[in-house]
Amino acid sequence: MLEMKSACEKCEAPTPKDGAAEICSFECTFCPPCAETMGHVCPNCGGELLARPKRTLDV
Repeated sequence: MLEMKSACEKCEAPTPKDGAAEICSFECTFCPPCAETMGHVCPNCGGELLARPKRTLDV
């Protein structure tokens, strides 16, 4: 199951599960402004950052 992290790993801005965030395949999580400044490339693994799907249920 996808780990829904609650804060950006770069600036610590909130990334609520029903809000916007970008993730890589290792689930590194960044807010959209930070992802944009990093060219949508994860600084940890070099992977592509994509929009995280929103979760509406607590599973």
